[in-house]
Formats: sequence, C-alpha cells, structure tokens
Amino acid sequence: MSNRTKLSHLFRESTDASGVRLVAKTLAQTAAFWLLFLAALPVSLIAVERALEIPAFHLPHQASIGWAIFAIAGSVGISSGLTMALIGRGTPLPLDCPPRLVVAGPYRFVRNPMAMAGLTQGAAIGLALGSVLIEAYVIAGALIWNYTARPMEEADLEQRFGAPYLHYRDAVRCWLPRWTRYVPPSS
Repeated sequence: MSNRTKLSHLFRESTDASGVRLVAKTLAQTAAFWLLFLAALPVSLIAVERALEIPAFHLPHQASIGWAIFAIAGSVGISSGLTMALIGRGTPLPLDCPPRLVVAGPYRFVRNPMAMAGLTQGAAIGLALGSVLIEAYVIAGALIWNYTARPMEEADLEQRFGAPYLHYRDAVRCWLPRWTRYVPPSS
C-alpha cells in the first residue's frame, strides 16, 4: 500500500460547494473540540487535582490574563477555521479537508494556527485556574500533535499540493508566527 493510499483513508478533500455549509460544519467542529478539549477535560483535571490535593498555583492577575489570552487565541482559532472553510473550501477535519492550499488569513503567519490557538487556549485555561495538571495536559497535547498528527498532515499536504506547499512549509514555521505575512511566489 503506497503512502498516498494510506493517507487517503485519513485525509479526504471536501466536495461540499456550499460556503454556508462549510462554515456551519467548521463552527460545529470547533464547538465540539472546545467542549471536549477546553471544557470537559480541564474540568476533569481540576477534579483530579482536588481529589489528590494538588494545590493551585497563584500569580498576580492570573485569571484576567489567562482569560484574555484564551479570548485572543480563540479568535485566531475561529478566524483560521473560517479561512479554511471560505478560501480552502473545506473544514478542519481530515475527512473533509480543503481541496485548496490555504495560505491566507492566519496561515500567512504560522502553518497551523488552529493547533497553535487550541494549545494556547488550553494553556490559558491552566493559567486562569492555576492548574499544573492542565498545563501538563497541554504540553502532552502539543507533543502528541507535533509527533503524530503533524507529520501525517504535512505528508498529505505535500502529496496533494507539491511545490507550492513545500515553498510555504519552508517559509512559514509551524509553531512560531512570522513577523511578516507570507506571500506565495508569483505563478
């Protein structure tokens, strides 16, 4: 079985032509992600900390700083999803991914703004609540994403988009945003 065949089971281009449906699916997927990874799991970790009597950490203004960071990162995540839906014509899920290479909006500055935003939101929740376990959970999530999901996603993008993706990958970092926006080479 070729790598493309293996990846085609995980990554399928969206065939949905309706921008409204793509936006609705993207927002629903984002809401489900937030509910699970940014609400249910952190609440569970706080319960574990209480049961184990792990004390919360305290920093000046941590709650207001944490929730402000959460809101900013959330806006980046939503903007990224909408860019993927409206410009890429797909959704964040691999089984309904964009048939177009997305290098607009937040993607001009960082290769995976949705992952960066989600992890930043998780870290912001940990900061706001003073939770060591939530911060550890975010670090584990970053490692899992970076070493399992990202390589598969990038292999799929390389196979589907070739040289334009390789140029983009070489010019835009995965985790640290650029100071200037990426401009694709002229065709």
